[in-house]
Amino acid sequence: MPTPRWIGYAFCLVLLASVVSPQGSEAGQAPPQPAGAAPQPGQPPAAQAPGGRGLMQPSAAMLAAQAATREDRQKMMELLHITQLRPGKNGSNPQAPNYANYDEATANPYPKLPDPLVLKNGKRVTSAKVWWNQRRPEIVEDFDREVYGRVPKVTPKVKWEVVNSTKGTNGDIPTITKTLLGHVDNSSYPAVTVDIQVSLTTPSNATGPVPVVMQFGFAGGFGAGLGAARGAAPGAAQIPGRGAAPTAGTPAPAPAAPAAAAGRGMGFPGAGRGPSGPTWQQQVLAKGWGYATINPGSIQADNGAGLRQGIIGLCNKGQFRKADDWGALRAWAWGASRALDYFETDKSVDARHVALEGHSRYGKATLVAMAYDQRFWTAYVSSSGEGGAKLHRRNWGEIVENVAAASEYHWMAGNFLKYAGPLNWNDLPVDSHELVAMCAPRPVFISGGATNGDGWVDAKGMFLAAAGAGPVYKLLGKKDMGTTEFPPIETPLVDGDVAFRQHSSGHTDAPNWPTFLTFASRYVTASSK
Repeated sequence: MPTPRWIGYAFCLVLLASVVSPQGSEAGQAPPQPAGAAPQPGQPPAAQAPGGRGLMQPSAAMLAAQAATREDRQKMMELLHITQLRPGKNGSNPQAPNYANYDEATANPYPKLPDPLVLKNGKRVTSAKVWWNQRRPEIVEDFDREVYGRVPKVTPKVKWEVVNSTKGTNGDIPTITKTLLGHVDNSSYPAVTVDIQVSLTTPSNATGPVPVVMQFGFAGGFGAGLGAARGAAPGAAQIPGRGAAPTAGTPAPAPAAPAAAAGRGMGFPGAGRGPSGPTWQQQVLAKGWGYATINPGSIQADNGAGLRQGIIGLCNKGQFRKADDWGALRAWAWGASRALDYFETDKSVDARHVALEGHSRYGKATLVAMAYDQRFWTAYVSSSGEGGAKLHRRNWGEIVENVAAASEYHWMAGNFLKYAGPLNWNDLPVDSHELVAMCAPRPVFISGGATNGDGWVDAKGMFLAAAGAGPVYKLLGKKDMGTTEFPPIETPLVDGDVAFRQHSSGHTDAPNWPTFLTFASRYVTASSK
């Protein structure tokens, strides 16, 4: 079986392949530029070795990781009796025969969505009781079995350790930062070790517990032996436009916080600000709240080669997944819930008001965590795209087949592959508007960027999912967005409990932080301010 020490290091080859051939990746949508021109938003630059000496040469470990990913995906296809999958869309070459669609006229081949308020037996849901007792469990079962996979009924306990606590200042606000490590009990399978990395910062002058916004990203304060770089071990080059995230079980120095992503391709939150102004952390502190960062790679590797490691591998005792076993998105969401367990014991945190934020693939994880764990207060779901808030039935940018490809299939249950092969998108028993509906009645904010720069994630497809969740919010006594018409760019729809805004920048969460924080502030009780 794969050894944990090289999985994260080696996966940069898989990322390199996805940059060079974006049809199976999160590649962008901008057309090629003239020679010598700077890459446009949505077009990742070619991966080069340090010093510009051409493409990186894969090491033996990288090739082994790529082979392990192929083996894992192939075994799942055999389990499902699938011999071939349809290719995904090409996001970077307009001359490619499978170039991604950006024409609204052909974006809706399956306009009829599953009705979140109709039971499997055809009866209409007319009360909150029927929603909670019957319809919502039906939807959860469909997502568990066909889309995101099932979390085991019994998962290992997590023992939290405060590694250190330091005083500091962010901007002009004094803070206390705790570096936390969640040791996952691996007595059932000692070959796999999982330590969840979380950093928690609260204002030191707070007079009581404060709301906290937790972001999927890099957890600071972890040195060698505690963190790991998903695609970059010490001295290894990163894939431009992709970055690196720490990975469970692979020692390496903690990476520096990445710069804000320019355009498309960066799967990790940036500095949370534009050319000037406060960071997202400073904006949170200005409200008297705290912030946290959870390292998803310390929970589960972001690659197929790592599915027999991390929390998934620990629960499966190093074996291959079953068709309805959980993927990385559910695993990352599980880790966020375990961090919330800790927050409920920390007197500095108002655990009734813990929000989640994530961008790109971590926007997907944010929505999944918000939908499945009703303890989370609210969520900022940024540029989550296919596999997140985007409707699966939409033909725009990234599609189901891309997520079923070798670079992304590990996010999902194995059964999801069926909808890129023998079945089609319209065969899915659920769609993403029902994932948003699972968040109800709690407030949720859906965000995306401009088509020129963030078109791959389909802002309109995410808006339509938010709109499609509206009837459930109304049934539960809350407000929908007030419209089903896609608004002009930079128009905030924040008067309801499900909210949306498309900003005019590229693939970044920075521009919508002020809008989200204003939206979330409405839901903080006077005792928490």
